[in-house]
Amino acid sequence: MRVVVITGIDKGIGKALAEKFLKEGDFVIGTYHKSIDFKDENLVALSLDLNNPQSISDCVDKIKSLGKKIDILINNAGVLLDEYDATVIVEKLRATLEVNLIGTIDFTERLIPLIARGGHIINITSRAGSLDKTIKGESHFPGYYPSYKMSKAALNMYTATLSKRLKGIVVSSVHPGWVQTDIGGMEATYTCKEVADDIYKFAFSNPETGGFWFKSERMPW
Repeated sequence: MRVVVITGIDKGIGKALAEKFLKEGDFVIGTYHKSIDFKDENLVALSLDLNNPQSISDCVDKIKSLGKKIDILINNAGVLLDEYDATVIVEKLRATLEVNLIGTIDFTERLIPLIARGGHIINITSRAGSLDKTIKGESHFPGYYPSYKMSKAALNMYTATLSKRLKGIVVSSVHPGWVQTDIGGMEATYTCKEVADDIYKFAFSNPETGGFWFKSERMPW
């Protein structure tokens, strides 16, 4: 039975991912911020606040106590705190980076010793974090959530640097698409279930490490 750690399973993409992996017979260790509304015999749900170093430490200790090697780590949890304009509000930038970048990196670094050889770390980022202006669409609109974009660009760089450091573990950034979540809105293109199905297939596809992906196709940074 494969062991999968997924952050942010209380709603949206994270919840859909947890349900998909459980349906496929995997053992899921999922984190939530406030509460979850589903259970499964192969699910261990743990509280995690990525804005709180003590919460991160406590959560990792509980994962370690399970005595399991991790096959897949999906860093899904994140926030969007900006208004839809180009103004950088420093307080919101700090809060965004704490969750989307610093807390996520802290959590990942603490878990690396538990990740099995041949494992896969997947960081859910966004094409909004790409610096490549050849990408078509909304990613480079000047009024598009600056703190969120900066956090995702930095998380993409973490993927790139971590992939050079780790041997025997694949590290990927994944753009999920425009998804029907609290962040994406209900008018978005993809459902959470569709995205979860895509990420599930990608997780076991043995891609080249250090890449930025959408629907299993390589994207520019």
